[in-house]
Formats: sequence, structure tokens, C-alpha cells
Amino acid sequence: MTDATAALDRAAAAAKAFLAGLDTAPAAAPATLAAMRARLGGPLGAEGVPADKVIDDLIAGVEGGINGSAGGRHFAWVIGGTLPASLAADWLTSAWDQNAGLTACAPAASVVEEIAGGWLKDVLGLPASASFALVTGCQMAHATCLAAARHAVLARAGWDVAADGLFGAPPITVLANGERHASVDRALRLLGFGNCSLVALAVGDDGRVAPDTLAAALAAAPGPVIVSLAAGDLNTGACDDFAALVPLAKAAGAWVHVDGAFGLWARASARHREAVAGIELADSWASDAHKWLNTPYDCGLAFVADPVAHRAAMTVSTSYMPVAADAREAVDWTPEWSRRARGFAVYAALRELGRDGIAAMIDRCCDHAAALAHGIGALPGAELLAGPGLNQALVSFGGATDAVIARINAGGEAMFGGTTWRGRRAMRISVSSWRTTEADVARTIAAVKAVL
Repeated sequence: MTDATAALDRAAAAAKAFLAGLDTAPAAAPATLAAMRARLGGPLGAEGVPADKVIDDLIAGVEGGINGSAGGRHFAWVIGGTLPASLAADWLTSAWDQNAGLTACAPAASVVEEIAGGWLKDVLGLPASASFALVTGCQMAHATCLAAARHAVLARAGWDVAADGLFGAPPITVLANGERHASVDRALRLLGFGNCSLVALAVGDDGRVAPDTLAAALAAAPGPVIVSLAAGDLNTGACDDFAALVPLAKAAGAWVHVDGAFGLWARASARHREAVAGIELADSWASDAHKWLNTPYDCGLAFVADPVAHRAAMTVSTSYMPVAADAREAVDWTPEWSRRARGFAVYAALRELGRDGIAAMIDRCCDHAAALAHGIGALPGAELLAGPGLNQALVSFGGATDAVIARINAGGEAMFGGTTWRGRRAMRISVSSWRTTEADVARTIAAVKAVL
């Protein structure tokens, strides 16, 4: 057994140095995989190594292999930075090492998560009576919400999926926005839905499903229906017309699920709330805290308007599980048994920002995304292809798009990612970090100009 103090001191010093250097460090990791394998690999020794040396070697081994996604010039994907209080709370989460599946295992974690969940529903304008779960990410938030949806729509059709499974059950049709995120498809696969159960709904030039399109699909569906809509397309930021679509779907007896990985957070901003008007009418919502709330990875959010269906889809019990009558047992609401106490970091982020700070951060990110989109799009050889919508936009450099992205990233001033949107290659602009400033925007535009 080695003394942990020296190792923790080494880790803390390295973490502080990393954060202090974010403004000057490359936004994209310059090290090759081969170089890191050479530094970090080799056979595992028979004898152990002192903890402080392990940390020293790890820090040296990953040199150049850490993206600057915690900084203000990372625009490749929807990745937030990490707020100081949330990061510190996450360090404590590791030190406290609580299993937050049961209150008996983690009393403080249970209470903090319960409080944070209530605050999240309030900030996002969701029904106070809705249930919630903190999971690994939006992927598992989809799985959690859609499991509740599966339970509910089959129960309405007279089928108990918890008791009888899916064999012989009435087939469920899933109607989904045609430009949905692939995590929705994978969640459906995990839940036993075949690809043929999913019907992609065509979207207009604005990226939204038209009411007539949904109405026709609902009329054609032969049995139970789940509708999956989008709040924040990952390319353009487009949001479906929830005020029109949700009542239409519910009138047909469908369950409405919303992919709000980042777009749900528009509810927290008075300036951008209208983009998701009516979203509160849905039956379930999936989102992330590690995106626009800027908590550390990993932290997904699942909300369900029908707590009975949510609990029925997730709950588990055994004779050795101590259950407190006055506690909210996380194991009843999540697909995990042993789980990290994610509530500490969420609680800390919400308290550090407050309602006004969350709104200001969202507004700021949207402003920076618009400035980047218009600034880069106006450069010779560039074209603003789509957006800005919320904090997302697309810029194209024609046939040179991927080469331009590679050169920008190699330069280190900023990091972008590529995508194919409606048959054209484009560079994604995604601004999600609390750290991004006007100076970061100016530096980035200048870097792109230099490459062009």
C-alpha cells in the first residue's frame, strides 16, 4: 500500500498547470497514437510502482495527447468546459468514492442528487411532478426515457412488457425526426426495437418536421406509437415545432420523446426560449449536463412526465437492499446499480451559476457561435452553409473542406470537426464552453483566414 498524499499532490499540481495553460496550449492534441503507445505501453511488471511515480509517468506519457476541449477554442463537438465548482466537486466525488445507487450506500449523494434534480426541472421549465435520472450521457438518457415510453404505450395496448417481454407484444412504431442523432437509433436497438420499427420523418429546409408529415405518419401507424422529436440539431441547431407537433401526437395516443442533448437548455434563456416553445408538453426529455451546463464527463439527464412508467421500467429490488422509506432511491430510476455520484458536480454547477448565470452562459455561447459563423463564412473561399441556430452552424470550403479543417487543427489555435450535411462536406461550429470569449472568437477567425 502506498501513501496517496504525494500522488494527489502531483495530480493537483498537474491539473492546475493544465488549466492555467489552456489559453496557450494547442486546441487539438498534437501527439500521435504511436508516440503515446510507446511512452505508455510495454509489459505490466510483476511488482507494483509507488503511486506518485505512477502519476508522474502518466502525466509524461499523455503529453500532447489531451485535446483542449476544456478551453475556449474547441468547436468540434458539443463539449462544454468544466466550471470550477463543478470540477472541484467532481474531485471530491472521487475522493469520497460513494456508490450512489442506494441511499444507504451514499446518504449525502442521495440528498444532493434529489435537490439537483428539482433545480434542473425548475431551470428547464419541466413539470415539477416529472421523475428524473442522472446517467452516463444522453445515450443512456434516451434508453431510460424510451424504456419508460415502451412500458407505457404497451400498457395502453394491454401488454405488460415487464412481465411478458417483447415476444408476442404488439409492434411499436417509432416516428422520428429524419435528421435525428444516431444515439436515438442505438437506444432503440438496445431496447429491442428493430430498424424496421423506426420511420424517419422528412424535414423541411428548416430541419423541422411539418405537422402534416407527422399527421400522415400517425394515421399510417398500425399500433402503439412513440414519436421522437429534436431540440437542437447537432449541425444547425434546428428545433422541432413542439407547440404544434406534441398535441398532434398526443391526440393520436402517442408518447412524445425529445432529444434535447443541448437544445433543451434553451429553456433556461429568455432570449432563446421561444425556439423550444411547447417542449414542456412532451412525455420525456433526454439531455446532458456535460454539454451546456459545463459539468465534467460523464453526466446525462433523463426526465419523464410519467413517474409510474419510468419507475416500472427501471426499478429493481432484492432482500439485501436496505431501502429508506423517506429516500429517493436512484436505483429505481436509472439503468445502473453501482454508479458514480454525479449529483455533486451538477449541484455545484447549478449553485455556481444560478439561474441568471446559466441564461447568460447560453446567450454568450449563441452569440459566439453566430460571430464565428458570420466571421468565417465571410472569408474568401468560405461559405456559410447553415445556421447559426442556437450554438451551432456549418461552414463549407468546397472540395477543400477536410483539408482546411486538418490545417486549422494542426495549427493549434482552434479545433473543428467535419460532417456531411445534405450531401455536402462542412465544418461544424459548436460553442458550448463557459470559457469561450470574444478574444477566442477573434483568434479563431484569424487562424482560419491564415489557413485559407
